Amino acid sequence: MSNLRKVFSYYWRFIRPNRIAYFSVFLSLTARMIFGSIFTGYIYKLLIDTLSNELLSVSERYTLAINVFIPLVLSFLLALALGRYAEWTMFRFLSKTIKEMYDFCFKKICLHSYNFYNDTFTGSLVAKTKRFVGSFDRMTGIAVFNFWPTISLIAASVIALSFESRTLAFYFLGWCILYSVIIVFFVRAKIKIDLERAEADTKITGVLADSITNMSNIKTFSAFDKEFSHFQSITLFLKERMYRAWRFTIGRHAFQSLTMFLFEALVIYSAIGFWRDGEITIGVFVMIYAYLHNITGRVWDLSSGLTDFMEASTNGKEMVDILETEVEVKDPENPEQSRIKEGMIEFKNIYFGYNNNVEVLSDFNFKIKSGERVGLVGHSGSGKSTITKLIMRFVDVDRGEILFDGQNIANITQDDLRRSISYVPQEPILFHRSIKENISYSKNNATDEEIFDAAKKAHAHDFISKLPSGYDTLVGERGVKLSGGERQRVAIARAMLKPAPILILDEATSSLDSISESYIQEAFGELMKDKTTLVIAHRLSTIQKMDRIIVLDKGSIVEEGTHKELLAKNGFYANLWNRQTGGFLEE
Repeated sequence: MSNLRKVFSYYWRFIRPNRIAYFSVFLSLTARMIFGSIFTGYIYKLLIDTLSNELLSVSERYTLAINVFIPLVLSFLLALALGRYAEWTMFRFLSKTIKEMYDFCFKKICLHSYNFYNDTFTGSLVAKTKRFVGSFDRMTGIAVFNFWPTISLIAASVIALSFESRTLAFYFLGWCILYSVIIVFFVRAKIKIDLERAEADTKITGVLADSITNMSNIKTFSAFDKEFSHFQSITLFLKERMYRAWRFTIGRHAFQSLTMFLFEALVIYSAIGFWRDGEITIGVFVMIYAYLHNITGRVWDLSSGLTDFMEASTNGKEMVDILETEVEVKDPENPEQSRIKEGMIEFKNIYFGYNNNVEVLSDFNFKIKSGERVGLVGHSGSGKSTITKLIMRFVDVDRGEILFDGQNIANITQDDLRRSISYVPQEPILFHRSIKENISYSKNNATDEEIFDAAKKAHAHDFISKLPSGYDTLVGERGVKLSGGERQRVAIARAMLKPAPILILDEATSSLDSISESYIQEAFGELMKDKTTLVIAHRLSTIQKMDRIIVLDKGSIVEEGTHKELLAKNGFYANLWNRQTGGFLEE
């Protein structure tokens, strides 16, 4: 139940700003129930008693019946209007609230840090978000149009019946309470089953998204049978959980049917006896049957609604777990205003290790002057990518400080920090939008001339112009409609467009052929002007003209200098250079 309270606490924050409209729906539905079911049932009782009263003449009975019939029509019309008002208000409330919930979830997911996305399936996040919002929609609909009308109907029916037969009113109230307690017991027993089913459904979504994303790998390695076998094991898990849930539901339905039959039989049998003894009239008997018919139908729906309600709450809990997950890299509570203008970078006594406690950097120090161009090289695992993540604050240092223009980057917001950095990753991922939108993503309100100029400098303009829709061409999910080299050039154009004092190139030419690379190197010469540049490179030919090259090994700086100086030392860097120029590429 604590999990259920957590889900409710999140849903309440969306209800609270709109609570007047929300609770007005409950009031209107209560009034609708009174006029549409209770009052009309009582009028039918009067109508039948009038028509069956043999002490009056036919004309007198007709006149009285017409007088009773008019309130019946008015009551029906009023109930109809109240019902439509409730629906209209509810749908307005839901459309507004659901939008706010999607916005809230999107913002919360985006606030998480680099490692969170590495550890979480994209497909699972999408599924959990949709289920969280969908669960609110279902739970609200059930509470408003199922629970509340049923409770109102039972209460009003018991009150109305108590004026005619307290014994029958007691039967109604006692059975409803007993039935509700038993159903709550059934539903609580089913919560665990629903959690397991939701977990299985999430697994399927995650595995399906992962497999589709890696379809090229599946085909390249002829691994369909392996993937299909793995997917079958997940669907088998779902099948078992669904079968268990449905078997439980069938048992519950059998119990409900039996108890309702016994209750109806008891009430009708008792009512016949009360009529025989002259305690109730035919009209009261009809009123009792009308109430009985309404209540049993509503209570049956209440049972199904309560089950759906709890199932929806378990679906919502998955997203609540995500929302409750603490953000790993946080902005300071009182951030300083960014003073980053020149782009000087300094690592001071940095200690850092990943979650497995393997220390990557230990008492690490280096400094890049404003406007300096620095290459970073070393074997895989030497710490190059870690330095990039730390500079971008995708992860935080364990100890030490990273300073930009003398300002600790932990003291400003992550957005302010990253606004000062143009970054081109090794494997750029594009939005499924037009090429123009992807290039202009780095600069708000970029003009077409600026976009075209950046594309030309990145040597992307020629291939873009040849596409059927030119710059309006949609690139597909993650940019799959473009080749690796084309995606890279679009990403480089995007970086060129961004007005930032610091430039990070993480193997930014790795997907380009030699001719394209030579063009890009020329463009980089322009791009690097007046910018502090850090180039992470495996291909050493890309950093020969850097002002300084830093060589890393096992998280430590082992050499630094210009390309010529490092070759003259005939050390670590020279060994890497000789391997590559000799035809061996060591990662």
